[in-house]
Amino acid sequence: MKKSNYLLRMVMLAMFVALGVVISPILRIEGMCPMAHLINITCAVFMGPGYALLCALLIGIIRMLVMGIPPLALTGAVFGATLSGVFYKLSKGKIIAAVLGEIIGTGIIGAIVSYPVMTFLWGKEGLTWFFYVPSFIMGTLIGGSIAFLLLVRLEAAGVLSKIQNSLKDMNNEPTKAKVI
Repeated sequence: MKKSNYLLRMVMLAMFVALGVVISPILRIEGMCPMAHLINITCAVFMGPGYALLCALLIGIIRMLVMGIPPLALTGAVFGATLSGVFYKLSKGKIIAAVLGEIIGTGIIGAIVSYPVMTFLWGKEGLTWFFYVPSFIMGTLIGGSIAFLLLVRLEAAGVLSKIQNSLKDMNNEPTKAKVI
């Protein structure tokens, strides 16, 4: 592994984390954070599932510590970010697969995992297993649509593959993008 590639990946990861923390309050409605899904998908496509998971984890922890966001900052991000990268890789670079990974990972899995976390660890009452599903899916649809449009434009301009090639990692290599 080249040191310059490693340094570039760390800088890119730091930029995604910083951007995620700063833009997460934008368009935020209680229970929805569409900009977090934009970051998750974009990071997954640029850098792969491992980096997307780490990015979502770091953003969630910072948001919880600095902004007082409940554990939903983690449960609503880590599953979607990881599945976004996994689906993108398994589909051999289809952007829509990354978006679907985020929707399934956050909108369904993350939403359901949020129930026991918020009920038993956070003490919130009156919730059901599917309480968070509608708002999480809505948030992922908004953020996923924005990410899809951004990534398709980057791909059409030939920029996406250049970014991916510069961030290549032998162990966690992103796949070249395909729109559908």
